[in-house]
Amino acid sequence: MRIAVPAEGDGGLQSTVSHHFGRCPFFVIVEIADVEQGRIGTVERADNPFYGAHQPGEVPGFIHSQGVDLMLVGGMGQRAIAYFNRFGIEVCSGAAGNVQEAVQAWLDGHLSGFEPCAESKQHAGHHSHRHHDHPHHGSESRGPGRGSGQRREP
Repeated sequence: MRIAVPAEGDGGLQSTVSHHFGRCPFFVIVEIADVEQGRIGTVERADNPFYGAHQPGEVPGFIHSQGVDLMLVGGMGQRAIAYFNRFGIEVCSGAAGNVQEAVQAWLDGHLSGFEPCAESKQHAGHHSHRHHDHPHHGSESRGPGRGSGQRREP
């Protein structure tokens, strides 16, 4: 199981979760060694090639190329969710704090599924706001891990 989390810094698990998945400088990709026991395996950093500017579908395509199964985000619009789903990537919203806290919240069952942020529902196609104050919840689904990424950390 491979999980990607948009990050503000390159500090691995200690990086702060970015509130905008497309404009974050990095993604932290966490390999879950054992989902049942909640054991984190390798941690990788991937530089966002679309940092600062991206077109619809570019970031989901990049995340797919990293072999990611699940994207943990603070929030996301419906159109972006659809792009990730087309690539077979589950999206789970509500991630906050640092990457380790977000992944652990998912492993503990406190984060599951997604709900598009309220502003995205009202302004479809216009998604430039920040997500730190939006509650998100939904249903859960977990898939098998696959693929490899870029830089690994111990």
